Amino acid sequence: MPSIKGFSSLAPKTKNLIVAGGLSGFVLGVYYYTMRAVGNTDELQVAIDKFEEMKNKDEAETAASPPGS
Repeated sequence: MPSIKGFSSLAPKTKNLIVAGGLSGFVLGVYYYTMRAVGNTDELQVAIDKFEEMKNKDEAETAASPPGS
């Protein structure tokens, strides 16, 4: 497998630092993306809240109606 030109001439410690930096950048990017995605209010949560509100309203109306009617 051909390596990136110039990368093979670097010292092993320098190669390790480059790889560690790339991996750290990737991990931090995934973390940042995940935290932003989880922190935002999405349409699904709004729909769940609306459904629960309708369900509670229906339960209150059912409890208020006299039995047998």
